Amino acid sequence: MKTSKEIVLKVARLARLDMDEADVDLFSSQLGTILDYVDTLNQVDTTGLVATSHATTTTNAFREDEEIPSLNLDIALANAPEKDDGAFLVPKVI
Repeated sequence: MKTSKEIVLKVARLARLDMDEADVDLFSSQLGTILDYVDTLNQVDTTGLVATSHATTTTNAFREDEEIPSLNLDIALANAPEKDDGAFLVPKVI
């Protein structure tokens, strides 16, 4: 499919791109190649296929939750520079 220079110039104007004649020729050729490929893809029979968001199947790698004992509060606060009523004391941040 040959893309006309007028289409390339229109898209360039909409995108506010300044293109010289060499750029217009190059982009016209490249855009034509891309549209030819898209046309080839449109010819593939996709009847009965489910639309997907990924090319491959995805699975989550979740693990089972397991209960483990938590750290003792006295041990957790043992090296705290300042503590009060079972909590770390830190400078106020505003």
